[in-house]
Amino acid sequence: MSALPSSGQPAKAIGRGRADKRLLQILGYVLLAVISLFCLIPFILVLSSSLTKESSIIEHGYQLFPTVASTEAYRLLFRYPEQMLKAYAVTIGVTVTGTAVGLFLTSMTAYALARKDFKWRNGFSFFFFFTTLFSGGLVPWYLMIVNYLHLKDTFLVLVLPLLLNVFYIIVMKSFMSGIPEAITESAKIDGAGDFRIYAQLILPLSKPALATIGLFIALAYWNDWYNAMLFVSNENLMPLQYYLYKTLGNMDGMRRAMIASGAAVNLQIPSESLKMAMTIVAIGPILLAYPFIQRYFVQGLTIGAVKG
Repeated sequence: MSALPSSGQPAKAIGRGRADKRLLQILGYVLLAVISLFCLIPFILVLSSSLTKESSIIEHGYQLFPTVASTEAYRLLFRYPEQMLKAYAVTIGVTVTGTAVGLFLTSMTAYALARKDFKWRNGFSFFFFFTTLFSGGLVPWYLMIVNYLHLKDTFLVLVLPLLLNVFYIIVMKSFMSGIPEAITESAKIDGAGDFRIYAQLILPLSKPALATIGLFIALAYWNDWYNAMLFVSNENLMPLQYYLYKTLGNMDGMRRAMIASGAAVNLQIPSESLKMAMTIVAIGPILLAYPFIQRYFVQGLTIGAVKG
């Protein structure tokens, strides 16, 4: 007759399992810390380069810690602070307005396409998808904006072109398709209309997707300079990215003119450190806003991508 296992063996197995789990957690945290460090190094390099003297960058290249510190790039960038603040105000206004209206239209469109009782949802889905395959081209688009819609040098010309994105509609539709139909049916039995169902039931359940799509829309508006270059000549409507683009272009033009004239002072123009300072100025607000929606970001993106 075989001997029964001693009571100490299960305890040892449990202890060994806990030790293995703790070791796995430690290795995971170390790996995540190393990956985070590699992600942080480029940002530190940009910040350090923006605070480095131009001659030091030319001589030693970009370094993690400035050898010769200088704030000349920031002084040059903020030489006319009223223009910078005005550009910031335009960009913030465009980003907030475009993100709010874009989220509203994207979520409403996705909700309609996700409703199985919507008769023409397949036809509208094909219509939206068809627009991603072909484009009218730059010239017809420019003529429509300027000659027919008369939006040149207006606030709307910075908002309307990026208002709807078919990919975002598809992601939002995939997310909303996973919401149980029993919620909508029970609300209809209680007498709720379609818009009330959408506003009070669907939107609260779609917070992860709304946060994810909202971040994408906000980034698109914040980084947009192309539409301003095409349709804006009024300095009071110049967004931040286009203002920085013009400032950098002016610096490069001055530098080329000095080089062509043989002036030795061309090295005093902090063109390289100015680029890094512009990067810091441009990404600051978005970088501060990201932690507030981080908890929704991964969940919304993965759920929207898995459900089809």
